[in-house]
Amino acid sequence: MFAVALAALVQAQAAPLFVPANTGYLTPKAESLEFDIAGPVKGTLGLADRLTWYGDFAKAGSLSVVVQGTLTAGDRYELSVGGVRRQATAEATKITFGDFRFKQTGYVPVQLRLLKGSGVATLTGLNLTGTATEGVHLNLKERRNAASVHFRYPQADGKNVTAFYNAIRVSAVPTASYYMACGFARGYFGIQVNDEKERRVIFSIWDSGDEAVSRDKVADVDRVTLIAKGNEVFSGDFGNEGTGGHSHLKFNWREKDVHRFLVTAKPEGTHTSYAGYYYFNNLRRWGLISAWKAPKDGQYLRGLYSFNENFWGSNGQKMRKAKFGPGWIRTEDGTWEELTEARFSHDATGKEDRKDYGASVAGSGFELWNGGFRRGTAVYGQAFTRRPTRRLPAELKNFRY
Repeated sequence: MFAVALAALVQAQAAPLFVPANTGYLTPKAESLEFDIAGPVKGTLGLADRLTWYGDFAKAGSLSVVVQGTLTAGDRYELSVGGVRRQATAEATKITFGDFRFKQTGYVPVQLRLLKGSGVATLTGLNLTGTATEGVHLNLKERRNAASVHFRYPQADGKNVTAFYNAIRVSAVPTASYYMACGFARGYFGIQVNDEKERRVIFSIWDSGDEAVSRDKVADVDRVTLIAKGNEVFSGDFGNEGTGGHSHLKFNWREKDVHRFLVTAKPEGTHTSYAGYYYFNNLRRWGLISAWKAPKDGQYLRGLYSFNENFWGSNGQKMRKAKFGPGWIRTEDGTWEELTEARFSHDATGKEDRKDYGASVAGSGFELWNGGFRRGTAVYGQAFTRRPTRRLPAELKNFRY
């Protein structure tokens, strides 16, 4: 029995876990390192740069770390694991940092930095061994985006919905974030952080058919067409996620403000006209973003949902958080109903690669978060129910349909 236990311990310590270099995150953002989607990280690591990987450790213990790649021999590096630091001198093909011992479990950062030397390197990955690797979870894919997370509103299913209202309050705004308030079977409507200077309000409608990439391949009978748009709103095409008509307004919306959205649908024979309205807080009125005619439809709003998305992978380690609601729908007979139920889901990345996401009831709405390398607080399919406010938002009372 002792021999079997000893053999199992030796195997747990000796079996290496390889972590590809291109699954790490570089801060501050430096142009000198190239993250190759299908290969190593190469270039020059500056003295101010930090390259960090995140592991969710199920148990504490020892961890031995060897950085592999083509390196400048003699360069001096430091590696930090959960705040424990070791220094080592680079050899031609590796940097051996030895054993780290730490007591905490959960997400632990593994961070590399240059102390002295040129920093010229091509990094292929980390070899991890030791008792702490037992049950550890890391993202081993080159896609470094946080998982996309969604709320679906089953309460609206099966009803003739002519209008869908929702609000967002955003509390984390890293770049490459899209907070989508009003999603439905033919389109989506929300706010986006494009970079440090530009933010947008986006409303888009999908074409008919099943073309996924190029709108040039979509026949005229399947294309949505623009009916109208608001002042300073850009309209055009989109592809690569299905195809359709896209519109956006460059607008410096502020985090922690309440942002309100309203989508309307008017079935007319074999097509439906969809319009997206954004409530301008400074003007205290609704403004049209755009309206589109969708062919081969003739239906009401359906498949209602909201989501958080991280659409670039360079900062997928940052948390995105937003509160949605209170949501309302207007049915064909003019009755307004509250959306008090939401069901959590995530994309394929959230199934195995990234587990840092969550959801909860938050007052009169529902909160979603993704990224940040914290342990998850929701599971796929989990249902949430909030108390109804029984008060129609004031900005809906005077809206003309």
